[in-house]
Amino acid sequence: MIEMFFSTYVSSTIRFLFLLAPFFAVSMFIALTRGLPAAEKASIIRRACIAASVMGVILFFGGPVLFSAIGITLNSFRIGAGTLLFLTAISLVTSGTRNHATGLPEEERDDIAVVPLAVPVMIGPATIGAILVYGAELKSAPEVAGGLLGLLSGLLILGVLLYLSGYLEKALGKTGLNILSKISGLVLSAMAAEIVLTGITGFIASSGLMGA
Repeated sequence: MIEMFFSTYVSSTIRFLFLLAPFFAVSMFIALTRGLPAAEKASIIRRACIAASVMGVILFFGGPVLFSAIGITLNSFRIGAGTLLFLTAISLVTSGTRNHATGLPEEERDDIAVVPLAVPVMIGPATIGAILVYGAELKSAPEVAGGLLGLLSGLLILGVLLYLSGYLEKALGKTGLNILSKISGLVLSAMAAEIVLTGITGFIASSGLMGA
């Protein structure tokens, strides 16, 4: 049981960290908060991480309820969410940005912590779908606990990276952050392919087409 918890925790932490596209989030945070005092930046990071965590936990446990309410299967949602995640991965690989959050907000905002930083920069449409899928896939208590803690750990690591964004910008520059965003996009594309293929395989098996 403990072994299952730790294996799920480690794999979920890595998985969710890549889903959050941390280096793209760092680049957007730098652009959104340029010129702000350190104390205000720290406050924005805290509020953004809290908002993303609350939303992430709701999505993590909300998958089965949502699928039942709208009458779709987990395998069908795997195919849809995986496809959307793959499009995001392509955008990261080609341009280093998420396809749904490529620019700064046009109007001035009193608080950027929730919108656009928490949503859609940290948790975008593809990430929402993936969290719903991964949460619904975990059945036993150790798996659920490990997955949930992995989600929160991924957000915590992202928060630390945002705190260190100034140092990362100096050390890596915009080009370095862009390259790391593209590398994370490659990993996301593999994750997306796995979600889609699992969905297709499960859909075929449940339809009885394999034995036909």
